[in-house]
Order: sequence, then structure tokens, then C-alpha cells
Amino acid sequence: MTDRPQGVGASVKRREDRRLLDGKGEYLADLEIPGTLDVHFLRSAVAHANIRGIEVPEHRRGSVFTAADFDWIKPIVAVSAAPNFNKSDYHALVKDKVRFVGDIMAMCVGKTRAEAEDIAQECVVDYDELPCVTDMEASLAPGAPRIHEHWDSNLYVESRIETGDMDSVRKAAAVTVKKKLRMARHAGVSLEGRGVLAYYDRRMDELVVYSSTQFPHVIRTILSQVLGLAESKLRVIAPDVGGGFGIKNNFNPEELAIAALAMKLGRPVRWIEDRREHLVASPHAREHRYDLTAYADASGKVLGVEATVMVDAGAYSVWPWTAGMEAGMSCGIMTGPYDIPVYDGRAITVCTNKSPLGPYRGVGRTGACFAIETLIDAVARAVNRKPEEVRLENMIQPSAMPYKSATHKLYDSGDYPECARRAMDGINVAAVRERQRSPETDGRLIGLGVASYTEQSAHGTAEWVARGLPVVFGFEPAQARFTPDGQLILLVGIQNHGQGLETTLAQVAHQELGIPVECVTVRHGDSSLSPYGMGTFASRSMTMAGGAVSAACATLAEKIRRIGAYMLEVPVEAVALADGHVVAGDKRISFAKVAEAAYLHPERLPPGEDPALETNAVYQPGRSSGAFSYATHACVVAVDAGTGMIEILDYVVCHDCGTMVNPMIVEAQVVGGVAQGLGTALYEEIPYDENGQPMASTFLDYILPGPTEVPDVKVLHMETPSPHTRFGIKGMGEGGAIAPPAAVVNAVNDALRSMGVEMSETPLTPDRMLAAIAAVQGKGN
Repeated sequence: MTDRPQGVGASVKRREDRRLLDGKGEYLADLEIPGTLDVHFLRSAVAHANIRGIEVPEHRRGSVFTAADFDWIKPIVAVSAAPNFNKSDYHALVKDKVRFVGDIMAMCVGKTRAEAEDIAQECVVDYDELPCVTDMEASLAPGAPRIHEHWDSNLYVESRIETGDMDSVRKAAAVTVKKKLRMARHAGVSLEGRGVLAYYDRRMDELVVYSSTQFPHVIRTILSQVLGLAESKLRVIAPDVGGGFGIKNNFNPEELAIAALAMKLGRPVRWIEDRREHLVASPHAREHRYDLTAYADASGKVLGVEATVMVDAGAYSVWPWTAGMEAGMSCGIMTGPYDIPVYDGRAITVCTNKSPLGPYRGVGRTGACFAIETLIDAVARAVNRKPEEVRLENMIQPSAMPYKSATHKLYDSGDYPECARRAMDGINVAAVRERQRSPETDGRLIGLGVASYTEQSAHGTAEWVARGLPVVFGFEPAQARFTPDGQLILLVGIQNHGQGLETTLAQVAHQELGIPVECVTVRHGDSSLSPYGMGTFASRSMTMAGGAVSAACATLAEKIRRIGAYMLEVPVEAVALADGHVVAGDKRISFAKVAEAAYLHPERLPPGEDPALETNAVYQPGRSSGAFSYATHACVVAVDAGTGMIEILDYVVCHDCGTMVNPMIVEAQVVGGVAQGLGTALYEEIPYDENGQPMASTFLDYILPGPTEVPDVKVLHMETPSPHTRFGIKGMGEGGAIAPPAAVVNAVNDALRSMGVEMSETPLTPDRMLAAIAAVQGKGN
């Protein structure tokens, strides 16, 4: 008998970790297919130019491939249903014009990556350089150079959300607070970079594409469309994936180019991204600007908010999310956990000569949290009250659930004020305030910051339709199949790239079947093996795939009960499933015996019972608008006003993701997310110069938080089950990364309040800190 809990709610150790820690994982770069050629992409060294030509040495002619060699493939076009959306043709290989440093012009092929790089070095590109734009306001200015000539301007799309009477709010407000904020552009920096390997399988008559991707089935679909190849002739496989964070959740030109080259050459070809390519040419993240106004009464109760969100989406719109994703999501979740009745939000997405912007952990919500939380603190300062008090008083009360926000989001359940109170108790607000009364011996200034957010997950069909994307990600399938020896195989369409899904889905199977998790195998990442699934992103995997696995296993459980009861010669209602057995009192029979009968001895089955033990299920949440997780982060910082250095002294998270399938994994996900959020807050940035050159293209220039920069995060759990999902699960994969920038900036501003300094741009680098301090001191002189 199993002597430890293994079902939903148990902290089961991750089953996939053993092979990964033992070095037995198989990532894309580990694949060895005889005869594989390596590809190095010849990328543009300038931000904006017409290409007059590419000179290739005579002896390299057969090793360099340009757009002229692939005139049969279609460009990647991310079409949005949003009115007046400007679409862009994103070619695998540009033919006549480059639009950012890193745009792909040619593929250089060698027996090794080094040889392919040497070939690229021998090629000479004749550029006719054009003026470039790297600033959003400059890009929208009259007379700005057109990045896409057929557009009327460099605007991708603009949308608006208006709720309530803002004129009345302006008149009634006792306090008006304005803020302008910036969040810098940065990269995803997954431990494993992107990569693609493709070859044509002559026996199966299909193109096989290995990709380090988060959604192999969806990649198969779009590859079919742009290559003109039936999906039945395509197989997309994601092997072990070393982190994704959204960066691997796009259809990239590299995938299209490598697949097309494999078809052309008739032999395996591979591209493995190096770190400079990742920093320069992978889909980037963030780069938001906010223009905010809050109207409040004399006590700090927010009556209404005006917000303009401007996002730099780079040179092309990524598929399938479209360029409008970041600004639209940020604008749409702006009010967060607060009861703000009147809202006027504008979302503006701009095209510039930079790498395209794609999804990254916390899509849109990190910026929205940064905006509303720093605004709440500013309102508290304006009415001369403690931010923690004003924050609690503005929050939606649990009695209001379900609650429809001014941005038309329907929050399903939760207690936002209690979550905030627990986080503030965990950080010990009273003790921090008392500490601030006395100077620190080292002269540093102490600050306390708090930030809360809501995180939408389990997005259903209606939600994705409303966003106008080319793909509607509203469901998830699963197949549950017993082997004749009583082991269970789960085939799922999601992709595990660090979340522990091979463990948590086995726990769901245990919950429904009573089968030990060690008897469950989870298969994923192969479009020819698993049922068609939408992949892993948007904190959806456990709510969606978990629901599908639950439904499939519940169906199998009924059949196992029928067969087991018949074999035990007892009524069906007398049996239960436990520890891999059908049990009736002191009588029991193993799943292995049941499976043996189902597959190898159908004569032992009840009359009329079909052989085999397998079934398929498709899951959609009970409400398409999704389930909402939420959390409050609280941190204490020490600021050295002489050096601009910031140290995080304490960090507490209280979160609620509904029913936790595996609390240990949940906690680790939160801590990992906090580490990434601290990167956004304090370190990560890719600035561009006036010529469109990225100024952080190596780890010498691009700073990441390491073990000494990430504090010991204390994680507190609340569980308010969603009424709309199986087991009440809510997604939580992105949550840890959402609040840190807001919490840290609020803490720094609290520390610097006595100096009259207020920070409004991430990352909070020492240079920015010192510049802000000097600016205020200069005014005083």
C-alpha cells in the first residue's frame, strides 16, 4: 500500500528531476542524426536598409541560401481581428529590405557550426542604409521613416476601454495624481536557447521538425500553411526544453527557414541559437511606457483612472499573438485587484527598428501591476496616509465576488484584502516602520514596498475570440491508456519545460484512479503521438490539461470498476479504487489483472463490455472568461544614496492559485518567478543607440540576477478554489514574475521619500538612481 499522499494537494517530489539532474535529459543540441549540417544565419548588421546584394565567394556558392532559393514559401503574417490593425509580412529570409539588427538575410551551411560561421564571415552585404527609428514617440511623429512602406504610419494598432463617466469623476475628485512610467526592453534568457532541427523521413514520407518550442501542434499547423505541406506530412517534436518563459511560444522565422532548407537539401539541417543571437534577435519582452492619472477622494479612495499604455513591439508582429498583445493585455488588466469604478484606457502599439516583441512570463500584467501599484502609493502620499492602509481600503471585497471590473474582467473568487494583510504581516510592517525611525549604522535608507495583482488563467474560447487572434486556444485534450500490465500512459498536448507537469498530471490520475504516481507515464511534445493540443503558456497547463486528464481518468475509472466488480463477483457499487487495485471489503484485484483481461483475455470481461482500457477527453473550463489567481508581494530594501546600490533585505509573497495540485512545485514556481521579476526591476535591459544598434548583446552588458541577488523568498499560501475549473485549480505559472518591479520600486521610493526622490523607470540601475538623486539635489541648490 502507498503510505504517503500522492493526489491533488500532496507535495510529491518531481519525477522528471532524476533524469535531468543525472544529465540524462535530451535537449535539441543533444540530438544526433547522421549527416546533419549546421546552419548559421547571416543577420543584418544594420537596423534599416535596402539590400543591394549579397556577395558570396565562388567556392561558397553551394553553401549559402537566400530568399531567392525559397520563393515558394509564404511569409509569417500575424493577423488580428482588431480594427485598423497593420499587419506585417515577416519573411524567413528577407529579400530586399532589413528592418532591425538581426533580421535574417541568408543561411550559411557547414559540416559544423564553426564552418558555417566562417562562411558567413566571407559574405559581403551591400546595404543602402535608411534612417531608422528606435523611440516610440519619434516613430509616431509626422515625417518619421516608414518601417513598412505601405502603412500610413508606424502604428500597429490602437484600442480603447472606457467605463463610466470620467468627467464627473474629475469634478468630484479631491486629489489628482499623475505619473509617467517606463519599463525597459529585455530578453527572455531561458537556460537553453532556441533551436531547430529538421529532416525528411523518407519511410514515413513526412517532414520531421524538432523545435525547442512550447506548442508543437500549433507549430505544425502554421508550418503546414506557410510551406504548403499537408499536416499529415509534418511531424513536430519538442524534446526536453530547457525553459521557455514565452520566448519559445512564437512561430519564428528560424523554424520556417530550417524546415524549408531540409526540404530543399533532402538531408538533416540544424540551427542552435547562441547567446548573442538570443539577446539581439529573439523576440524581446516588455518596453512599456505609461501615462497615468488617478482621481481620488480626500481619504485616498480611487474614483477613476486614466491610463495610456504605449508599447514598442519592434519591426514585425509575432505569430500568433500579434504585436498588439502587450499593450492590450496591460490596458485590460490595469485596475488589478482594486474596486475602481471608472476607467479610460488607451493601448497604443508602435513599430520601430528593433527586434519584434513577444510574450514573456507575466505578459502585460507585469507592466499593469507596475503602473497601478506605483499609482496607489502615489495616491497615498498625496493624501498623507500609509500606502498599506490605502491599498487595503481600495481592494475589492470578497463579498463582491464574482466581480466585474471596469475593464470588463470577471473575477471568479478570492479574498484580496486578506491576501494583502497576510503578506504585510509576513514582512512585519510595524517592525519595518519602527526601524525606519532610527538611522542605519551604515547610512543606508530602509524602504518598504507592497504590490498586488490579479492573474487571468484558464482562458476559454470566448476570451481568445475576443482578443482577435488567428488561433483560439480554448480547450485541451488528453488520452489515458492502460498497458496490458496495468501501467497508465497519459498522452497530452501541453509541453513540459520546467513546470513539473509530468508529476502533477500523474497526481491528477492518482486522484481519479487511485493508481500510484510511479505507475503513470506522461508523454508530451510530439504532434504525431499526443492528441492535438494548444501547448504550455498563459498559466493554462494544469487547469486545462489537468481537467482533461481528470475527465479521461474518471471515464477509465468507471470501466475499471465494472470489470473489477465482475471479476470479484460483487456489485459495482460495492467496489472502490485504491493503490492500483479494485477493492471490495477484504477482496481485491490489481489493475494489472484488470488490464490483462481488457487486452489479452476479453473472455473474462463482463458481457457487453468492450475490450481495451483507453479513452480520450477534451476539457474546457466552465466559464470562458477564465479563473483569476492573485497575490501580494511585500519587500524591504536598503538603498545606498551615495552609490545607488539597492539590497533586498526581505521578501514575502502571499498568493492564491485556488486548489494547489502540488504545493512544493507551486512554491518553487513562485520563487523562480520572483527571481525573473527582480531581473526586470533591477538588472535586465537592452538599450538601443540612435543607429538602431542593441547595446547589450553579451552577458558582459546584459546583467541577470544570480544566487547572491535573489533573496530567501518566504511564500505563504491561500486556497480559494475557482468554481469554474476541475478541482478549483487556477493557473499560477506567471504570477511570481508579475509583482516584483512594482514592489521593489515602491520600496525604493519609500526609502527615498525623505529626499524627495521618486523613481519611475525600470531597471533601477545605480546610474538611474544617482541621476534621480542628483536631479533633486540640484533643484535644492
